[in-house]
Amino acid sequence: MNQGRIIVITGSPGTGKTTTASIVAKESDMNRSVHMHTDDFFHYLSKGAIPPHLPESNGQNWVVIEAFLEAAKRYARGGYDVIVDGIVGPWFLEPWKALVQEDYEVHYIVLRASKEETMRRAVERSKLDRKTNIELVETMWEQFSNLGVYESNVIDTTTLTIKDTVSAIKEKVASGTALLS
Repeated sequence: MNQGRIIVITGSPGTGKTTTASIVAKESDMNRSVHMHTDDFFHYLSKGAIPPHLPESNGQNWVVIEAFLEAAKRYARGGYDVIVDGIVGPWFLEPWKALVQEDYEVHYIVLRASKEETMRRAVERSKLDRKTNIELVETMWEQFSNLGVYESNVIDTTTLTIKDTVSAIKEKVASGTALLS
């Protein structure tokens, strides 16, 4: 059985991560694929859960990321194309880069829309109150606005259709231009 690859599709809320990740998984060129939504792992927390955007949640967030990584690795070892959908900023990249050292193929793709478009898409759909949601989306957008060495991993979704975004992701994966090293 051939080992699968891991494709991380990330960006701030409102950039199209979940919609495109679902399609990329369904249209994978591999025989098997899985769409892993990182938020699901936060929903598994029952007692003592801390909202992941709060500073005091850092320890909890690392536990969740480690659990997620182990699940992603297992699927990849089982020959699945693992499409990761979630907010994985450069501040959480070290564990993903460590997977590369373990001989996993890991692609890191960042979806980004203009700040105005991101706010338009994301603000009304959250379960948080409007003020908190606006502040959170703005903060997340800022965190993904200048990625330094990872700028070449960005796909600007401001004017792209979902179909065009999916095509751009597939192109980055096929060309290897978003591989982590």
